[in-house]
Amino acid sequence: MEITDVRMEIFKWPRERPITNGLYTYTHNVLNIIVIETDDKSVTGIGLSGGIEVTPEVASVVCDHFKKVLIGMDPLDNEKIWHEMWRPKLVGRRGVTTRVISGIDIALWDIKGKQAGMPLYKLLGGFTDKVDTYIAGGYYEKGKGLVELAEEMRQNVEIGVRAVKIKVGALPINEDVERVRICREAVGPNVKLMVDANNAYRHYKAIEFARKTEKYDLFWFEEPVEPDDYIGQREITRSTSIPIAAGENEYTKYGFRDMINHRAVDILQPDALIMGGVTEFMKVAALAQANDLDIAPHGAQEVHIHLLAAIPNGLILEFYRDTVNPMYGKIWKSELQIENGYVSPPNTPGLGLEPKWDTLEPFRVKTD
Repeated sequence: MEITDVRMEIFKWPRERPITNGLYTYTHNVLNIIVIETDDKSVTGIGLSGGIEVTPEVASVVCDHFKKVLIGMDPLDNEKIWHEMWRPKLVGRRGVTTRVISGIDIALWDIKGKQAGMPLYKLLGGFTDKVDTYIAGGYYEKGKGLVELAEEMRQNVEIGVRAVKIKVGALPINEDVERVRICREAVGPNVKLMVDANNAYRHYKAIEFARKTEKYDLFWFEEPVEPDDYIGQREITRSTSIPIAAGENEYTKYGFRDMINHRAVDILQPDALIMGGVTEFMKVAALAQANDLDIAPHGAQEVHIHLLAAIPNGLILEFYRDTVNPMYGKIWKSELQIENGYVSPPNTPGLGLEPKWDTLEPFRVKTD
């Protein structure tokens, strides 16, 4: 089998109301699909690249660069292909290039599963057929006060999950502490409650926030400081009983090795769409397991359900519903479903992702 084409299809749609986290405001949702075709017309790989929102033209050019490397190669040789692409001297160690590599690698693993006739989670190890799940949300929005925030959390629990997450970091600390209090009251004592600052704090402010919210029994405090502030993260980890989670902005096994060696976090959150794809994710999961750390990946439930179901140290799946993505339920021919707090991976070969191309077409971003 040989690769005959590699391309990136980019789609972008507006939100009715912008949403804001600790540092950033989002007016649109973006979907970056990598398509890999082979000389076997019945086998096409679908992958996703993450975090490419303001530079789609750059990402498309990077994809075209890697296409020249991949044409004619065997798509089953994912290790060989990964090392042909990830050349730090030539394409850098992080950033957009690694995010494009991630999408290509995910598409290659989709091909592997399809060629083997196995769902990806089975091909990778098949540890479980269902994964504990939380709904992420709780963004700051115009016209959304404490009453509306509490109602959103109650709705999430009614959907069937036993864990929810809200954003913090955009308001003065005491106001965000009040948001936490309201949400804890809304969901009750038996639902896991997480908070996510999206790198908004200095370490000493994060410690202040953590100490003020310990009484609300938070399941974790996510991304309190800048991703490269390992020392600051370690200080926070040592200063609070709340577990610290981070890693969605980290790259490759080397970055996660450094996080672990600094004892910077309690829970690792790799994003396969950003940090190097399935190939690197599985190495990070093994590294985490060797250090008695759990994995709770960031976003992209369609991909991460397979990776979590394949490993013994998978903690919980992040799930975005229509409150975060207005196109939820309209992108894929088959969508994941929450049942009794769990999500099960599809049992179709590969990732089981079939885009609704006709539905997406009006939102296509032209990069020519």
